[in-house]
Amino acid sequence: MRIADKWKEYRLVDCTSSEKLEFWGNVSLIRPDPQVIWHTARKSGLWEKADARYIRSDKGGGSWDIRHRIPEKWQIHYDLCGAPLTFNIHPTGFKHTGLFPEQAVNWEYVSTLIQERRRTKPVTVLNLFAYTGGATLACAAAGAEVCHVDASKGMVQWARDNAAASGLSDKPIRWIVDDCAKFVQREIRRGRRYDAVIMDPPSYGRGPGGEVWKLEDQVYDLVNSCVGVLSDDPLFFLLNSYTTGLSPSVMAYIIGETVGTRVDGTVTADEIGLPVETSGKVLPCGSSAYFIGKR
Repeated sequence: MRIADKWKEYRLVDCTSSEKLEFWGNVSLIRPDPQVIWHTARKSGLWEKADARYIRSDKGGGSWDIRHRIPEKWQIHYDLCGAPLTFNIHPTGFKHTGLFPEQAVNWEYVSTLIQERRRTKPVTVLNLFAYTGGATLACAAAGAEVCHVDASKGMVQWARDNAAASGLSDKPIRWIVDDCAKFVQREIRRGRRYDAVIMDPPSYGRGPGGEVWKLEDQVYDLVNSCVGVLSDDPLFFLLNSYTTGLSPSVMAYIIGETVGTRVDGTVTADEIGLPVETSGKVLPCGSSAYFIGKR
C-alpha cells in the first residue's frame, strides 16, 4: 500500500463505526466511510468538538449537521516537489469536500514520471473524470500539457478555480465539459494522441437518459477505448477506483489485457491509503493500477 503521508494541512485523526474524523486546515469534519467496518472505541476527544458532521438519510443522500460556524469555502495546500498546489474546499451535499487527499501519492508519482520524460520530449496528458483537478494541477505543475475532461460544468469550474489559486492559469490546460467516453471516441476520430491517460471513473451513477452506470460493467470497455488515444511511446496509464468490488489485481489484469497488449511496459497495482493519527494504522482509500511505458 502507498500512503499519502506528506500532508501538512490535512489530518485523518480517527475512524470507527463507518465514520472518520478529519481536519481540513482548521476545520474538523466527521464524514461517513464504508471502509470503516470496525467498531473500536473512539480514541480522540476531538469527536465531540467537530465543527460539522455529515448525516446520511434513509431516503438516500444526506445533510450536514453544522455544530460550529464554518466558512462556506476555504483553502488547503500541498507542496508537490516544490510546487505549492492550492485547493478550494467546500462541503457538498454528497459528503465530499472537493478533494481526495489520498490521491496525493499518485500526484507525486505522475509528476516524477512527467519531469523525467520532459528531459527529452514534451508530455501530453488526458485526465478523464477529472473532478476538481488534483491530478490536472499536478501534471501541469510538472510541465505537461493537460486535457481536463469532466461531465459536470460545476466541477470543471471548481478545477479552474483551483488552478488559478495555484498560479497555474497560464499553463497549457484544455478545460472540457463533456461525457468522457464520447469525448474519447471523438479524439480517436480526430487522430489526437496523448502520452498519458488518467482515469478516475465513478463507481455508480446515471447517464443523461437515466441509464444506470456501474463501473464493474463499464471499466473494461472504457480502458480499451482509451488505448486508441495513446501515443506510440506512452509514458503511463493510470486507473483509479473506489469501488470495493474492484480489486487492484483485477484492475491490473484489465490494464495488462488492453494497454499492455499494444506496447511494451510494466503493470502494477496496489491500494492507496491515509495514516490514522490515533491508531498509527492506515485507512485504505481505494486502489490504483498503472501501466508504465518502457523507458
